[in-house]
Amino acid sequence: MANGWSIASQAGLGGVSGNAVTLIEGTSFVISSPGGDIEPGGPEGLFYRDTRYLSTWRLRVDDLPLEALSVVPNDPFAATFLARAEPREGQADSTLFIVRERFVGDGMREDVVLRNLSAEATACTVSVEFAADFAHLFDVKEDRAKSRGESSVDFKDDSVIFTNVYRDRQRRVTLRVPHDVEATAVRDSITIDVIVPARGEWRTCFEVELEMDEEPVELRYRCGERVEYSAPATRLREWERTTPRITTGDDGVDRTLGRSIPDLGSLRIFDPDDPDHAVVAAGAPWFMTLFGRDSIITSWMTMIVDPALAVSTLSTLARYQGTRVDPRTEEEPGRILHEVRSGLTGVARRGEESVYYGSIDSTPLFVMLLAELHEWGAAPEVVERLLPNADRALEWVERFGDRDGDGFIEYQRATDRGLLNQGWKDSFDGINFANGRLAEPPIALCEVQGYAYAAYLGRASIARHHGDAVTEKRCEERADELRRRFNEKYWLEDRGYFAIGLDAEKRPIDALTSNIGHCLWTGIVDDDKAPSLAKLLSSEEMFSGWGVRTLSSAMGAYNPVSYHNGSVWPHDSAICSAGLMRYGFAEEAKKVARAVFDAASAFDGRLPELLCGFSRGEFVAPVRYPTSCSPQAWASAAPFSLLRTLLRLDPDRDDMRVYLAPSLPESFGTVRVDHVPVGPDRVTIEATGTRAEIHDLPSDVELVTAPKPVHGR
Repeated sequence: MANGWSIASQAGLGGVSGNAVTLIEGTSFVISSPGGDIEPGGPEGLFYRDTRYLSTWRLRVDDLPLEALSVVPNDPFAATFLARAEPREGQADSTLFIVRERFVGDGMREDVVLRNLSAEATACTVSVEFAADFAHLFDVKEDRAKSRGESSVDFKDDSVIFTNVYRDRQRRVTLRVPHDVEATAVRDSITIDVIVPARGEWRTCFEVELEMDEEPVELRYRCGERVEYSAPATRLREWERTTPRITTGDDGVDRTLGRSIPDLGSLRIFDPDDPDHAVVAAGAPWFMTLFGRDSIITSWMTMIVDPALAVSTLSTLARYQGTRVDPRTEEEPGRILHEVRSGLTGVARRGEESVYYGSIDSTPLFVMLLAELHEWGAAPEVVERLLPNADRALEWVERFGDRDGDGFIEYQRATDRGLLNQGWKDSFDGINFANGRLAEPPIALCEVQGYAYAAYLGRASIARHHGDAVTEKRCEERADELRRRFNEKYWLEDRGYFAIGLDAEKRPIDALTSNIGHCLWTGIVDDDKAPSLAKLLSSEEMFSGWGVRTLSSAMGAYNPVSYHNGSVWPHDSAICSAGLMRYGFAEEAKKVARAVFDAASAFDGRLPELLCGFSRGEFVAPVRYPTSCSPQAWASAAPFSLLRTLLRLDPDRDDMRVYLAPSLPESFGTVRVDHVPVGPDRVTIEATGTRAEIHDLPSDVELVTAPKPVHGR
């Protein structure tokens, strides 16, 4: 990948979801059945860097499938599958119990144990059936996987080797068995004749090794090695130990916050050249890679947990910042990337490159995050190091983002290989009019203008801190002008809300969407317009009972089982809640927050990427969207954003203040957050209802028990 960055080396939190079990570490993951098998013909498999290396992996005893009993998720990257063999003829129950321990990390290891529960020795044949199709991740996800190029199979004494060559690139997967095991290998299976002693056990271990372009990938977990001392396991334990400890009077909220900590820790991915440098991948299993927008928003939402994520995210994105004009990848000078991808075939859709820049919002969000990091007291050298990147980002906003010079930021893909829509609602039909008609690009989204407004104010704040009056004045003037023109051009007086955007003809795209909540969050909304937005976001058409719908149920394109046209995204609802609270609509903000926490409880504390938009009155539980990622970064971060919103916690470095004016639901009881990072210090917050106090606040920092000013000045 560009600039030497390699995404690898950390666990993702695996778990059971419906009829699948997902185990993840860095960019390797395995999706299998609850019994542990990888069945052909579906989305299951062993994946590494966007390529499926194993498309079949089935354990058999005497050529018969096992009866799955249970699966125990041990770690993000490990699980134990329990099963039994088919009963022998004439027996009512099986006496052969099977334990499969799987470890995923730059390949896969599987320990297999056969326990004989009978009083006499058991003879059987153990076999593993396997296949490798080397299909690209997106082809698998979209159910059109196929093997490309030339494939071959070779055999050695203790291994079977699958090789694929496509477009002069080589991929290889090797299945290896221990040297002391007598095994017979054929094209698609390995068989071992076994005798299990009476009341005893037999065990073996399989290793699945990967190779890219003749460079072996170092298998993370070797047979016989202690997994608990591995780097991913150690990192995850350290993350859980050092992040804030949060308790409330609500068991469901505690369970959600408690589960989100390891979920976020597991989604971190590391630079192998700098193991302390971590960013957050977008989500498991399909998006275990760096995204601009997702990683930035996740970092913003988790500032209360670990500001170091924001530092790493900004530093990494800065390394990729655009330097040239390239229509194939949509790179432009100063632009922040949309996503990093690898693999052999899928990147062809993004101009044959591993880095794709087609995002309209990641660039102003970059500046927003740097400003927020500054407010939380980041080390001065960190902010100063990233300031040139922030300034280049604002140059992109003005030179390339504003395509036609009208003062607004709009997008239009450079070629037919790019994303048609380039905001967070990036599905092809995600931007539409009230009657359901699709909008034509160039499109200037409302929330992106808000991000740019907040970016200018944030840059002005940093300039003020540095005594740079010229930059401060210029950025404040640009922010004021953008806010004035936005409230003039986007406001639909007869509807009482902002258009989601302006289309190619500069016509307001008049659908009612959750994007207006993002405008509240950034502070671009004039005070006199906020009450109408608060009312609409809380209405039956927009509020499902589990969160805020992406599109009002009164709109022509509304579909509760769609990706962006009526679904509920926890992170989106969290942003809406933050926007409502920012403008003083505490009850509405609490209503949204409570709904999202209730939805999390229905999923045992882990929020999926998105939910279907059905009303809470229609079904007793939220309905998960079919291909929703879980865990997913900004869904896992949403509970922390909601907690911060309810606490109304806002550090202000310039004035050496911390604003804390909670408005907590009664059901939360007393909330205590220990070890909250504020600059180089750690503080403890205790809050009940509308009362709060901070312990260990530095003497030179003032506690302000009132909300921070709406427009940040």
